[in-house]
Amino acid sequence: MYGISRIGRVASARSGRRLGRSAAGLALAAATVAALTTGCSVEDAICGGGEYPVMTIGGTGSACVSDDENPPKGYVRYPKGKVPEHVDDKWDVYWRTHSVDKDGRIIEVPAGS
Repeated sequence: MYGISRIGRVASARSGRRLGRSAAGLALAAATVAALTTGCSVEDAICGGGEYPVMTIGGTGSACVSDDENPPKGYVRYPKGKVPEHVDDKWDVYWRTHSVDKDGRIIEVPAGS
């Protein structure tokens, strides 16, 4: 008579499941935050998904172009095998002092250009 009624037991079981789902949701959120704040961040990519990097002819400027478009006038694709992928990677640093001339030859760019 004074024990937990059937309704009380059902309500208690439901709230326990809700707590379990909440804990799982919290764990998923924590894992997502951890993944986004590690070295695998998309923030350091030269271009976003669906884009490729291009460089200015004769200068050190760069831009990102949609995969389904050609480089705009005054820009060219990076030479094969020398494409920067992440900020400060080997090729990103290299192209800060080098460029490609109008004939496609790699040239050194004078400081301050």
